[in-house]
Amino acid sequence: MTPVPASPDPESGPPGRPATGRRRPLTVPSLSIGCLDDVCPGSLLVAMPSLADPTFAGTVVYVLDHSDTGTLGVVLGRPSAVEIRDVLPGWYDLAVDPAVFHVGGPCETDTALCLALTDAAVPAEGLRRVAGRVHLVDLDADPSLVADELAGLRVFAGYAGWSPGQLAAEVAEGAWACVPGRPEDVVSRAAGPELWRSVMGRQTGRLAVLSTAPADPTAN
Repeated sequence: MTPVPASPDPESGPPGRPATGRRRPLTVPSLSIGCLDDVCPGSLLVAMPSLADPTFAGTVVYVLDHSDTGTLGVVLGRPSAVEIRDVLPGWYDLAVDPAVFHVGGPCETDTALCLALTDAAVPAEGLRRVAGRVHLVDLDADPSLVADELAGLRVFAGYAGWSPGQLAAEVAEGAWACVPGRPEDVVSRAAGPELWRSVMGRQTGRLAVLSTAPADPTAN
């Protein structure tokens, strides 16, 4: 007589599979866009894709001044059709290509503002340091007095300005990324979306991934 096999322990369950280890869930790094404490002369405000205001959508702003009284900067990479030699002929030969006025912002667009790079330890009269090699240039000065010290110059028409508390609110809303700037950003030949992607692309984490997104979503 064939013995009946013993019934399996009902609480033991089916044989388990050999342990192969569990994969840890993928963690997506948070999107770090900086904060108002990162804003200082020489830093950049980079418009986030959510910023739909056509005046600033897709822009990169170089910060000139930031204090309790407000923030001042110039939009980079917005060349106009107005040539410097037609308005400020003495400064034309010192300007980097394209030697045209760049639209610095919506404020006082009939005012010219000039930024230049110099490696001089003691800047000549007519130059005022903003950050590092970047200096404001007094366009009423004699160009010949500073020509030998300059390694590049750009003239802007108008500027961008924020009243006290205004920029803080926009940064809190996620409208701007606050990132370090480089002197060469001021005189870069890159313009518009190309400049925006260049600046975004050198960041880290998810902010760098945004360099593949449209700089100005309103243009789609």
